[in-house]
Amino acid sequence: MDVILLERVEKLGAIGDVVKVKDGFARNYLLPNKKALRANEANRKVFEANRARIEADNASRRSDAEKEAGSFKDAQVTLIRQASNTGQLYGSVAVRDLVEALEAAGHKVTKSQVVLDKPIKAIGVYDVRVALHPEVAVTVKVNVARSPEEAEMQAQGVDVMAQMFERDEAGFTEDYDPNAEPGATAEVQPEEQAQG
Repeated sequence: MDVILLERVEKLGAIGDVVKVKDGFARNYLLPNKKALRANEANRKVFEANRARIEADNASRRSDAEKEAGSFKDAQVTLIRQASNTGQLYGSVAVRDLVEALEAAGHKVTKSQVVLDKPIKAIGVYDVRVALHPEVAVTVKVNVARSPEEAEMQAQGVDVMAQMFERDEAGFTEDYDPNAEPGATAEVQPEEQAQG
């Protein structure tokens, strides 16, 4: 189906472009969300007649989004989650969690503005894109950690998982008895204690 775009759509085109899209994408997303019109003669005339107003509306929305983008400068959110010793989260961080954290930090965002390619499933620091307008996007740092102290370390650039495994290697070592049966543990013999 050919459609006329009423606003810039990522990976598709800019305002006024006539593009060919799959019927389902047009019927289920572009047309109901007023992002496009069917490309027929009547709609072309309507679009050309209103083109200046549509472009002016888009410019004003873009300038509002650019002002709002200024408030996102160096925006960072910290999410404390439970995770295994390997750093895998029990569950994942989804768009809803990010929207709640950003709103708590004083930013106005909707679920549709947060661009998360795949859910966050491990602790670490991630860059998440927030599209405030089809032509204005900002990057927010998301720090996912198990505790506020761990989040602080990650914010300073420390790889928490590498640190943890280095500590484990230097930790507990088991006594080794070369004469013990395979699978037996090194134990202090009670007779030796009694004699000693």
